[in-house]
Amino acid sequence: QVQLQESGPGLVKPSQTLSLTCTVSGGSITTNGYYWTWIRQPPGKGLEWMGTIAYSGSTYHNPSLKSRTSISRDTSKNQFTLQLSSVTPEDTAVYYCARLSGGYWGQGTQVTVSS
Repeated sequence: QVQLQESGPGLVKPSQTLSLTCTVSGGSITTNGYYWTWIRQPPGKGLEWMGTIAYSGSTYHNPSLKSRTSISRDTSKNQFTLQLSSVTPEDTAVYYCARLSGGYWGQGTQVTVSS
């Protein structure tokens, strides 16, 4: 069974870069046909797709965030990573990693942007 676990700082200062890692177990992130996604949910708002990295390593970004986001992977560790630059308090949210095919989600990690 596929399991995903987010990790990263719970508190980030404005203007800094947020970095989150998703560790995947029970399946390889390079398995053909699977896509690995970052999603966030700000308080009181809906889910927002941030970006996706494919099994091939290709990446796809939400156009509204594209200039600030970077998604990469470490296949040796079976992890993929989100970096969000120049954060503001509006980036405060619960951040999830997921493999939407099959409905596999991490438990989510709260990130607060505050000085």
